[in-house]
Amino acid sequence: MSSIRSIELLAPAKNLACGLAAVDHGADAVYIGAPQFGARAAATNSLDDIAALVTYAHLYRVKIYVAVNTLLLEEELPAAQQMAWDLYAIGVDALIVQDMAFTQLDLPPIPLHASTQMDNRTPAKVAFLAEAGFDQVVLARELSLPEIAAVHAATPVPLEVFVHGALCVSYSGQCYASQACYGRSANRGNCAQFCRLPFRMEDAEGRVIREEQHLLSLKDMNQSDHLEQLLDAGVTSFKIEGRLKEVNYVKNVTAYYRQQLDALLKRKPDCRRASSGSSTYTFQPQVAKSFNRGFTSYFLKGRSKDIYSFGTPKALGEPVGKVKEVRGNYILVAGVASFSNGDGLCYHDAQGKLQGFRVNRADCNKLYPLEMPDIAPHTPLYRNLDQAFEKLLARPSATRTLSVALTLSEYPTGFTLSAVDEDNCSVTLSFPREKEVARRAPYEQLRAQLSKLGQTPFTATAVDIVFTQDWFIPTSEVNEWRRQLIEALLEERRIRYPRRHHTLPATTHPYVTNKLTYLGNVMNSKATTFYQQHGVEQIAPAFELAPPAHATLLFTKHCLRYAMGICPTHQQRSTLFKEPFYLVGNDGKRFLLTFDCKQCLMKISATE
Repeated sequence: MSSIRSIELLAPAKNLACGLAAVDHGADAVYIGAPQFGARAAATNSLDDIAALVTYAHLYRVKIYVAVNTLLLEEELPAAQQMAWDLYAIGVDALIVQDMAFTQLDLPPIPLHASTQMDNRTPAKVAFLAEAGFDQVVLARELSLPEIAAVHAATPVPLEVFVHGALCVSYSGQCYASQACYGRSANRGNCAQFCRLPFRMEDAEGRVIREEQHLLSLKDMNQSDHLEQLLDAGVTSFKIEGRLKEVNYVKNVTAYYRQQLDALLKRKPDCRRASSGSSTYTFQPQVAKSFNRGFTSYFLKGRSKDIYSFGTPKALGEPVGKVKEVRGNYILVAGVASFSNGDGLCYHDAQGKLQGFRVNRADCNKLYPLEMPDIAPHTPLYRNLDQAFEKLLARPSATRTLSVALTLSEYPTGFTLSAVDEDNCSVTLSFPREKEVARRAPYEQLRAQLSKLGQTPFTATAVDIVFTQDWFIPTSEVNEWRRQLIEALLEERRIRYPRRHHTLPATTHPYVTNKLTYLGNVMNSKATTFYQQHGVEQIAPAFELAPPAHATLLFTKHCLRYAMGICPTHQQRSTLFKEPFYLVGNDGKRFLLTFDCKQCLMKISATE
């Protein structure tokens, strides 16, 4: 009989409030930024806040992973080592890391997860990381279902994949454009979002292939229709992107994927949810109502043209109909959506650029904007701010509870009250008390009082009364017994939290190559030592330390030849334009495009 797979929904947390919301709305694990060294420099958190999140999350068997996934300078190594010990001391379940220096530090027995910043896209690379002791590996977003399945076949290490949220156009960890152009390293947590800028695409003779548009800006990922296929391919952890997103985003998207996964797991007897409890919501989760640039499944099913959002890098939102008429000071909308005062709507103008307006007053399908936009009939409308939905999310919007069975019974000189929760944590308390015969059967009232668990994490699924006679117990005493019992059960859950301790093995198995260029991202002596121990003979310094001349700045599976319909492999080679092709920014900087058709990827490099 095959073992049961534990499947986790992994939600992001910008801060403590987002982390608590993620737990309440159904996450099995939460990832959050450390006080420093996280790949989102704008999303750091204090040890006190992380500790508070750990305490709350562990009640529900929810794990907390802390992102420490930047490259480390030599002088930062002692601080990183100390922080690992501090995080271990407050109960963190794993560290998400990019820098191999962590394998050489004096670490506590805390599991390490290999960040997607390590560029984990081949079976050989993932198998190497597993043998090196990494407890979980975050795969590159670009992988297809067969590629994920091939990785799973090569190693039993748990695989984590992104299923929702913003997409970096470059393979993670392999983008140096921000550092080269602005001195802000993506591998150090300070990405300047080069890929969201507008560019003009030209050929070798200066002919314009595409006028100024956001040619590297991608739609957002949404794999909610493919969760079962991902599960069957070997995925263990389903990750939502968004450590810079606000709490309403976390609430809505986490709840949506919780519902999708719960429905899926009911059909999968060999899989179980990784945490405990169940969540109830005051709203119907709808991911289209949270920040998105339009949705794509990216390369999960192979190459397609639905991946990019050239018109804008901003939120598009949900489609809500088309303009039927424009009359005086209002717009008449054809569609079934309902609107509210204050809604934010947007549309693409005749040049393909995103424009928007705020609804001052909504009267059914008559919209009165604050300022009338220049918009034509039949224009599709999108809503990127739904006031009614946001107000629902701004209030308490979810409750997560653990099921518990209670039993009140007697012994010769008093009574016992027992509790067993859904994880088989159990406690029994004894209460000596002189027995009094009740005037009438007390069972209904006793069950009602014992079931009052509203201010606790529990909900009573069964309350049994085991008496030899109808005994009387005052309501005030029953309430006090219940309070003491729940406190004891909470403490028992804390004591019995199944924390995993893992020490990295000393390994010398060969790395996937014996030569590392700047793409190896080696920034310090500890990382150098790791690679040397694993057979790497030539190690170049990281781009941030010594930028190579004419280096490729960005590696992407998004291909502009394909997007323009002139891919020689999948479409038809252009006879109108002469290669090489270039991207030209608003600041006049030019970037050379080269195409590796064998690997089906595009490279971008500076021309100066």
